[in-house]
Amino acid sequence: MSTVFIGGGNMARCLIGGLISSGTPATQIAVSEPFANARTALERDFGCRAFASNTDAAATGATWVLAVKPQVMDSVLRELAPLAGQSEPLVISIAAGVTRGRIQAALPQARVVRAMPNTPALIGAGVTGLNAGDDVSLLERERTTALFASAGAVAWVDDEALMDAVTAVSGSGPAYFFLLMEAMIDAAIAQGLPADVAGTLVLNTALGAARMAHNGEASPALLRERVTSPGGTTAAALKTFLDGGFAALTASAIEAATRRGRELAGG
Repeated sequence: MSTVFIGGGNMARCLIGGLISSGTPATQIAVSEPFANARTALERDFGCRAFASNTDAAATGATWVLAVKPQVMDSVLRELAPLAGQSEPLVISIAAGVTRGRIQAALPQARVVRAMPNTPALIGAGVTGLNAGDDVSLLERERTTALFASAGAVAWVDDEALMDAVTAVSGSGPAYFFLLMEAMIDAAIAQGLPADVAGTLVLNTALGAARMAHNGEASPALLRERVTSPGGTTAAALKTFLDGGFAALTASAIEAATRRGRELAGG
């Protein structure tokens, strides 16, 4: 049973590579890609089958991963609808803001999973939020989990309405950390450090802190307390953050991203 990717962009390439690395034969993976150079690269890099036509690719398997931009989703769904009526596929969408209901309305015979991966999946360090309807079987859930686990962690969310919050937290989240790193590098340079030294210090500090938090031996709050000596330099910096409304500003940012996700879904 082949896994078919409708769209051969960066995230599709990441997932294809992850599947192959985890043991899926390349012959069981197909992808549709309109650009000839990209098709050639997919076949060369992964050994999978690449098609110019969405329907030709979809005809080779019963699991379809919709890896297309939200603005072209409706036209792709119309194209795939006749074939879906015959094959009754499992359809996994990674398009932000596209609801399961929107897909199911176009492909009523399909079982639909909505997925929100994030860009660190491109280096195998991502996290994907998943949501499925009751008609998706346990085996299909396990198959979906295995697909995204090849690119990082996986978290299932029971209520689809919470997928907008998933998008706001983890889908958009890497940009928040990049923004903090950028600001810290700029601040370090302002204190007189050379740019290359500032970059090395900030990026490796971020990496080390993330590894400590991910280790799971202590919560981020406890780790913060452990590194903060009363009256010390860390305490001075954290007081400035908190006095400036850091927690409230973060909450407002997540809320704004969640609200925008709902607006896009409604639109």
